[in-house]
Amino acid sequence: MFEAVSPKTNFPELEEKILDFWQRNRIFEKSVENRAGAPEYVFFDGPPFATGLPHYGHLLAGTIKDIVPRYWTMHGYRVERRFGWDCHGLPVENEALKDLKELEGLSLSGKYDIEKYGVAKFNEYCRSIVLRYTKEWEIVVRRMGRWVDFENGYRTMDKSFMESIWWVFKQLWDKGLVYKGYRVMPFSWKLSTPLSNFEAKMNYQDVQDPAVTIKFRLKDSENTSFLAWTTTPWTLPSNLALAVGEDITYAEVRDAETGEHYILAEALVEAHEKLLKRGLEKVATHEARALVGREYLPPFDYFEAEREHKAFRVITSGHVTTKDGTGIVHMAPAFGEDDFWACKEAGLRLVDPVDVEGTFTDPVTDFKGMMVKDADRHIIRHLKESGKLLHQGTLQHSYPFCWRTNTPLIYKAIDTWFVSVEKIKDRLLNSNEQICWVPEAVGTKRFHNWLEEARDWNMSRNRYWGTPLPVWVDDAGETIAVGSAAELEELCGQKVDDLHSHFIDELTIERDGKTYRRIPEVFDCWFESGAMPYAQNHYPFENKEMVEEHFPADFIAEGLDQTRGWFYTLTVLSTALFDKPAFKNVVVNGLILAEDGSKMSKSKKNYPDPMVIIDEYGADCLRAYLINSPVVRAEPLKFSETGISQIYRGVVSPLWNAYSFFVTYANLDNYRPEGALTDSTHELDVWILSRFQSLVADVTRHMEHNLLYNVVPELQEFIDELTNWYIRRSRRRFWRADSDGDKQQAYNTLYYVLREFAKVMAPFQPFLCEAIYQNLTRLESDRIESVHLCDFPKPIEERINIEVEKDMALVRRIVDMGRSLRAAHNLKVRQPLGELSVVVPHEQDAVVEAMGDIIAEELNVKKILVLEDETSLVHYTARPNLKVLGPRLGKALKQLQGAIREMGHADIVALQENGSIELAGHELSVDDFLIDRNEREEMVVSTEGGLTIALDTHLTDELKLEADAREMVNRIQNLRKELDFNVEDRVRLKLDADWLATCLAQHGDYIQRETLAVSVNEEGFAPGTLHERDVNGKNLRIGIERV
Repeated sequence: MFEAVSPKTNFPELEEKILDFWQRNRIFEKSVENRAGAPEYVFFDGPPFATGLPHYGHLLAGTIKDIVPRYWTMHGYRVERRFGWDCHGLPVENEALKDLKELEGLSLSGKYDIEKYGVAKFNEYCRSIVLRYTKEWEIVVRRMGRWVDFENGYRTMDKSFMESIWWVFKQLWDKGLVYKGYRVMPFSWKLSTPLSNFEAKMNYQDVQDPAVTIKFRLKDSENTSFLAWTTTPWTLPSNLALAVGEDITYAEVRDAETGEHYILAEALVEAHEKLLKRGLEKVATHEARALVGREYLPPFDYFEAEREHKAFRVITSGHVTTKDGTGIVHMAPAFGEDDFWACKEAGLRLVDPVDVEGTFTDPVTDFKGMMVKDADRHIIRHLKESGKLLHQGTLQHSYPFCWRTNTPLIYKAIDTWFVSVEKIKDRLLNSNEQICWVPEAVGTKRFHNWLEEARDWNMSRNRYWGTPLPVWVDDAGETIAVGSAAELEELCGQKVDDLHSHFIDELTIERDGKTYRRIPEVFDCWFESGAMPYAQNHYPFENKEMVEEHFPADFIAEGLDQTRGWFYTLTVLSTALFDKPAFKNVVVNGLILAEDGSKMSKSKKNYPDPMVIIDEYGADCLRAYLINSPVVRAEPLKFSETGISQIYRGVVSPLWNAYSFFVTYANLDNYRPEGALTDSTHELDVWILSRFQSLVADVTRHMEHNLLYNVVPELQEFIDELTNWYIRRSRRRFWRADSDGDKQQAYNTLYYVLREFAKVMAPFQPFLCEAIYQNLTRLESDRIESVHLCDFPKPIEERINIEVEKDMALVRRIVDMGRSLRAAHNLKVRQPLGELSVVVPHEQDAVVEAMGDIIAEELNVKKILVLEDETSLVHYTARPNLKVLGPRLGKALKQLQGAIREMGHADIVALQENGSIELAGHELSVDDFLIDRNEREEMVVSTEGGLTIALDTHLTDELKLEADAREMVNRIQNLRKELDFNVEDRVRLKLDADWLATCLAQHGDYIQRETLAVSVNEEGFAPGTLHERDVNGKNLRIGIERV
């Protein structure tokens, strides 16, 4: 006997039992151990930060990362799934700063505060919180059914990991791919550190910024000014030059209102007349070269001394255009990359009156101590009062924000360390060509384009909690790069137990009479995660052969944003080190949004808690919903609980009901599974076995190419075929009292399909499939302990019968069209109809005739007619298309109209088939006509893709009487459910109504058979209360009792 299965199951509770079974029996561990000696399928898991709880994005990527390893494990591979934690960097420091403020009342707002607090103390606090939510992560990951190895997980803050980071850096150093540069970089003033260009592009937001046009008066003129436009007024105190475009013509204009003269691009004069709402009279034109070298008075005189060093003159720059502004650009070389290079070429010295916390310093005394963005309004007021502000407005544009603090970035010149990415760009593009991307366009377009435009990577951060850059420098700027802890110990003569900065910053290196001290920077945390293929195994200090054998990875998966993050840094480092990609295959998922399309927000509470969803529907439902959505095609998903409910109704519940149906009747008949599946000649068995083998082949093909989004729809379609066609069409085979050969074949077939389907679906729905497998195999003496320890089914080619599948697909299509036609015309499904007429291509006639009984039963019709054409079903009439023919024929159209009216049905059919017809001396195409299709009387017709069906709607008394019988069966079955009868319970019936006699006389056997009634209106029946029900507007009283 199988364990009894209730159709009404609490799936979340069931999943908890399965989790307990897996844990008690070490099923995950065995799935790896049992494949010892098997080929390896290598998976790299990108490390998340444990300073926050997992969200839907993590659950989605985690589900993908679970499905693929499960699948390849079942295909005979050994797949290790080692989890990792990102422990360093800005996210952790940011969390620490919040904590210290909330718990200790310490408002450490930036670099200076942290150093005053103590770097060692701060770093140790970071260490203490970095794994704060690991337990919560383990609970959620485990509850989602994801199998990972937490016990042997890697941590980027471990000495072994950090030492491998040093090795990677030293390799780049030795290859000449590391340099220190003074560049303008995206700068987070909130964190006092530069960011990389790819980090700056992670968080663009639409903002309103001031847009001001400033007058820069010529030094040798009292009444003439250059005009320059900027959206960063805070950079004006640092102005050192004005730039013109070499090929731009400039106009000198007279302001009609003030009489002042302005110089701006000639092409922009008209736009400024509209902006200022007054005339600008052109008095002269100047070529750019004539303006170069002209001196002007800056809006602020803080750096007037720089005039002796070529400041406050007009220079040229290739980035100046006439697309907006004035065609003249104000240059503050410390705060703009284009400004920096143009001023450097012009020989100007750089000035930077802004500290690392984004506040003004000396000599900008008027705004000293102000955060630069906050100073904008004060600077504008100062310019207005001094008469240098010509126009003030605002501009809405997209601007970069810090991806960790969500504060606007500034651009600032700073000393920083770079990886020379531009040197290896061609090699990066070659690496990318070796990667299989899903979706493909992410790799061939998005990632390819990103690599094409790749800039040198700023890998250093002016922070504290991270892997220190292993560079020691002397007073003359000579450097020593260190590649291991042992090397540092040898160079400094001291034991090194921890590689964090507060342990090694005091260590000096003495060489040739010089003292070398470590530089203050730490690595960008993206460098650490990009090096995880090596660092997780302490390469090359340990596991050298193993790492090299397992590189590159067969598979990784993360979100679309990682094209500028982890995917990028993995590729840069692996290409620089080994001239190959770090991974062969990658599945890229999109972003999960709130239901209204906005970003998911904890503060707005615009999405349901993942654990609440799991507790309501189960993890299998959530997994299937995520994998069956556009998000697996790297498109956005608007998260909807309704969608999860639909997965429950369309996948989980139907499959469970099919399993429950089988177990219920198998137990009633004491069915015991036989060994090998025997051949069955029943058309339904042949069909479902063929469909299953085709499904196995399709799923295997999709999974070999990581096309997960193709799999769930096919699984869902198969469940529909199994439940709504095979089982429903086979019910009477299971209901038979005698266990004949056909009944046994039905059991054998359904048992085989359910058991093997559990294996196919196991990577996707691990809980449900485990539950089904455990019960169905409990009678097998040689059963494998878990479905997840089984081999994935291989398609049995000889059982695939494409013709049978095509034939049944045609039958199901006819049935679906017939049901839709009934619904469209309010024809009740339990009302029998006389005929269904079918018009199919001639080669399919035999299929419809052979399976006519199935079609008739499904659509509740008495007869199936196969017709050669639609002539007896519809009648065509034609009208002239006046819009087309009127202009072409003119007066001749009137004569043609009479000929068109005389066209018969056959003429119009011929016109549609041939595409043209000659009529009244005119050659006409089908587009010259408007053709009306009229159904015959008492006939409803539907045509779809070359298939036409028609239902005869005429109802005879016999048909109406049979409809009453079918409605009675429906009411009795519903009453059985209401009274909690089991599906197998035999009953006695009492039916009472004044119209029943004829109905029972003709259809009594049918009513008894369908309701499992042993008798109807038998003497001595005393059921108690009779239940009143409506049957086609007539009253019926029903009594029922179990036998």
